[in-house]
Amino acid sequence: MKILILLGTVFLLMAVHGKIMDRCELARTLKTYGMDGYGRISLADWVCLAKWASNFNTKAKYRNDVDGGTDYGIFQINSVYWCNDGRTPGAVNGCGMSCSDVMTYDIIKSIKCIRRIVREPKGIRAWLAWKNRCQGRNLSVYLHGCKL
Repeated sequence: MKILILLGTVFLLMAVHGKIMDRCELARTLKTYGMDGYGRISLADWVCLAKWASNFNTKAKYRNDVDGGTDYGIFQINSVYWCNDGRTPGAVNGCGMSCSDVMTYDIIKSIKCIRRIVREPKGIRAWLAWKNRCQGRNLSVYLHGCKL
């Protein structure tokens, strides 16, 4: 019984506090949810984006000086356009979710939102981290050794 309680407590803490994902774990998760090639974007591009946007941290949160919003989660989903943090004036909430939803151990809501974002004309170019660190580069290192 003590083991079940301990495991339940650990899972609850991970869900509340998020985690820093291993790049191969992220790659496998993204592949499982059909992100390899989604929107003509490679798995390596998604992993590179997560590396440079949040350093694979599902709990990352940064103030965005460009638009005045805040970026949340492993993919740095913006509160002006994509999620509701209850603090961003004029927020659009294009993904129809709370920003706290993209800051958990389970990244399925983040994946659903990035699918929505890349359907826009800018696609993955909406992320400056991807444009500055990933675009036009050999990204094979991001999947190296992942056994996909």
